[in-house]
Amino acid sequence: MDTNIFRKMSYGVYIVTSMDGERPVGCTANSIMQITSAPATVAISINHDNYTNGCIEKAGKFAFSIIAENSDAKLIGNFGFRSSKDADKFDGVDYEMVQGVPVVKGTCGYVVCKVINKMETETHTVFLGEVIDGEVYDGGAEAMTYAYYHKVVKGKSPKNAPTYLPEEGEDKSAKAPEEEKKKEKYICQVCGYVYEGESLPEDYKCPICGVGADRFKKA
Repeated sequence: MDTNIFRKMSYGVYIVTSMDGERPVGCTANSIMQITSAPATVAISINHDNYTNGCIEKAGKFAFSIIAENSDAKLIGNFGFRSSKDADKFDGVDYEMVQGVPVVKGTCGYVVCKVINKMETETHTVFLGEVIDGEVYDGGAEAMTYAYYHKVVKGKSPKNAPTYLPEEGEDKSAKAPEEEKKKEKYICQVCGYVYEGESLPEDYKCPICGVGADRFKKA
């Protein structure tokens, strides 16, 4: 089976949030879809290894904020490459509480749901939620697609993502243009972002997860 066919499917990029008691938690996700319109219901897929999974189960509610193309790219790294079990992902993030769950500002908007059913797969839980609230923050913003995230932002998928696929090997036989030979590649060891240039500035910060140059490794 050629799993690359899944790269042709359309996905968005979202921040799924819930509560761990009195503490807000969340993770990035790309597998969310509307199931019905009346009543409005939504399905989301969350990896068993994501701490947010168990929090949604206990809280019985979740929200998702729709990341825009002009949203701060660090939101994806902050919520996607760390665990809410060990980190306060909302520290320094502009958010508000709606219907008892956190939603992230600086996005297209949010949807809040109460869990009405679920289905377990080998690696993920699919939560079915009835929509109880929603709001548009920026009606003029373009929602970020998964393809845009990879091609323009040049981000990587966390291994817990439903759509995670190992990266294809580079064609070592292809000859690079003369100007490309002068560039070096540095890979972020946290999120996999690739920086290309003659050298990596000492004060460089990863645009995806925000770590410094010391967390990059020369390819």
